[in-house]
Amino acid sequence: MEKTEIITGRLPKIFVHYVSLNVLSMIGMSCYILADTVFVAGGVGNSGLAALNLVLPAYSFINGAGLMLGMGGATRYAVLRGEGRDAAADRVFTQALALGAAIGCVLTLTGFFFTPALARLLGAEGAILQLSVRYLRTILLFSCAFMINNILVCFIRNDGSPQLSMAAMLTGSFSNIVLDYVFIFPMGMGMFGAALATGLAPVLSMLVLSLHFIRRQNHFRPVACRPKIRTVQEILATGLPSFVTEFSSGIIILLFNFTILRLSGTVGVAAYGVISNIALIAVAVFTGIAQGIQPIISVNYGAEKTERVWWAYGAAILLGVISGLLFLVFGLLAAEDIVGIFNREGDMEMTRIASAGIHLYFMAFLFMGANIVTTSFFASINRPGPSFAVSILRGLAAVVVFLLVLPPALGMDGVWLTIPAAELTTLFISGILLYRARLENKKIH
Repeated sequence: MEKTEIITGRLPKIFVHYVSLNVLSMIGMSCYILADTVFVAGGVGNSGLAALNLVLPAYSFINGAGLMLGMGGATRYAVLRGEGRDAAADRVFTQALALGAAIGCVLTLTGFFFTPALARLLGAEGAILQLSVRYLRTILLFSCAFMINNILVCFIRNDGSPQLSMAAMLTGSFSNIVLDYVFIFPMGMGMFGAALATGLAPVLSMLVLSLHFIRRQNHFRPVACRPKIRTVQEILATGLPSFVTEFSSGIIILLFNFTILRLSGTVGVAAYGVISNIALIAVAVFTGIAQGIQPIISVNYGAEKTERVWWAYGAAILLGVISGLLFLVFGLLAAEDIVGIFNREGDMEMTRIASAGIHLYFMAFLFMGANIVTTSFFASINRPGPSFAVSILRGLAAVVVFLLVLPPALGMDGVWLTIPAAELTTLFISGILLYRARLENKKIH
């Protein structure tokens, strides 16, 4: 879809086109971890499930760093193209790609030399330590692939090819599921097999993305240019909310793991692993909506089409709230059935803890969609300050506060209520920030 169509075409059709493709892409991407969880639970058992949940923060960091550069760079790219500054847009792509390669190399070296220490830092010990190291080292060795793939997906989506971005992400995700099964069961590769399947997914995704260049459909390309601190700062500032949203989920998993270990032990951590992985699907839908509106808002913002910007934002909020309500109803009606998919050992204590957790934790979805969409909205109109404030509040600050207050008072119920309380608080604050933004200038600029 060309830039001119985004600016002048029928907005409902464009909205459905971009959002639907991105929601499907993100759901497919969330299958990375969900497939690992199901197959690890069946092939390795609850110890493998606990180990997987302990190392998820590292994966969140890698994915978050890639999204930061991809979303930050691609948002700047879309705004510059909307303004007609194509040469500057190419320089943004070049520097985002160089940053991604550099960060990927550092993470790869970390995988070679520091994996055991990192696994211990994440809370792994005993038999779980060995399983965690095996998974974590493999994931870190594929860091460059994760980084570059995320960057290309975001840029190609903003270059008028959301279908190809979706196809690439789904190819990676579904190949991950197939390889998970093959590596864990017929080949008996255990945790290493699960990690290898996940690591190969972005490689296969990039093969699909290469069609954008082979067919010469790309409007961006690497160019010879000197690194500019200002460009790097713009990329990082615009993309930082995406990093905070992704990485903070890993930090929160880490904090939850430590809290639950004290309250319910390894069984509680395994139960939380079930809930956090199911929550990935909901977050994927909300993130897909948020990423889907980003090109629409950024290009129209650059072209000063204010009414179209606000229409896209409002439609995304409505869709996010409806989706959250559906997820909550599903959780209330099918909690034990959901847990049964992962609890292959038939542990009744795990079923009890996880089912109770789903009933309380899933209330967060009523507010989460609106918060994630608002974070993307502020970033898409070049307002990194409010975007960062919303993302850091819902992703870390409010969660830490409620995690310190609620579990001591309510036990495990307090753990499960932490996220709903944090999301509700964030919704209130984001509403204030949005109201102030409209008061400051109704034309956004």
